[in-house]
Amino acid sequence: MAHIARKQTDLVVFLRGVNVGGHRRFRPSLLAKELGGYDVVNVGAAGLLVARNVRSRSAFRAELLRKLPFEVELALADDRELIELQAEDPFGSLAPKGDVVRFVSVLVGPAGRQLPPLPCDIPSTGQWYVRIIGRQKRFVYGVYRRHIKTIGYLGRIDRVLGVRVTTRNWNTILSVIRILENQPQATD
Repeated sequence: MAHIARKQTDLVVFLRGVNVGGHRRFRPSLLAKELGGYDVVNVGAAGLLVARNVRSRSAFRAELLRKLPFEVELALADDRELIELQAEDPFGSLAPKGDVVRFVSVLVGPAGRQLPPLPCDIPSTGQWYVRIIGRQKRFVYGVYRRHIKTIGYLGRIDRVLGVRVTTRNWNTILSVIRILENQPQATD
């Protein structure tokens, strides 16, 4: 019987709540080196990795969790999921302004209830600081205002959606897509 090789998959790893405000700190660049057999690329310092040589998602996940210095929530996304998100052009003609930042939140688990109608502002009355404008599968996306209050409102996305999320800037997602497409990474 001939052995059939499984196709390798590129995975994007979103670690939730690491290296934020001095809490649960570690060096993602060292973790990437320790996972060298998976050809892991570290993207920034906030727990975002691209693994470009994964044959078994469960084996990779188990090794990743063993190598982390503490328990962590994570979301794994296949390369095609992010490429599809970009192809959908989620922000359309919504160009970023000086005080508005585009973001993507990744659902860490299944949605606990039906998601609210979109767009959805946080807070729901008065001036908004976070606006969720759409969803594609496990990703919700929107914009937030650059303001000292915004970090607290970003933390409310979990409650509004009924599921824990981890959030990244859209420019960071575009950097990940360039890595997935083997293009040179832009410097921010």
